Amino acid sequence: MSKITKTDQEWQEQLTPEQYNVTRQAGTERAFTGPYWDNKDKGTYSCICCGTPLFDSETKYDSGTGWPSFYQPITEGAVGEREDNSLFSRRTEIICATCDAHLGHVFTDGPQPTGLRYCMNGTALNFTAEE
Repeated sequence: MSKITKTDQEWQEQLTPEQYNVTRQAGTERAFTGPYWDNKDKGTYSCICCGTPLFDSETKYDSGTGWPSFYQPITEGAVGEREDNSLFSRRTEIICATCDAHLGHVFTDGPQPTGLRYCMNGTALNFTAEE
């Protein structure tokens, strides 16, 4: 898929204020308040900005953090990483590889088989249930 770029005004017209804050300004929803943190349905999680499939429900687990957590992306290359040194810490930011939307962060305290915890903002995702 080719890269999607839009102006800030185009993103603001497409997204709710909270979606814009999270995905385009690297905001974070409060724990246990966003959509999907407790969703147990089978299906696919995609980028709220561009629709790119990002995570499969088969890799979602309850991390106890209040955000949707996954142990791996749906495909290699679905998400990208950037260094994040904000909030006086070093973290790895996860972005949509197609439109650069901020999704959340990845940590190394997840379950096997990867040992990773992709801690995502539910506001940055759209869920499509399996039929």
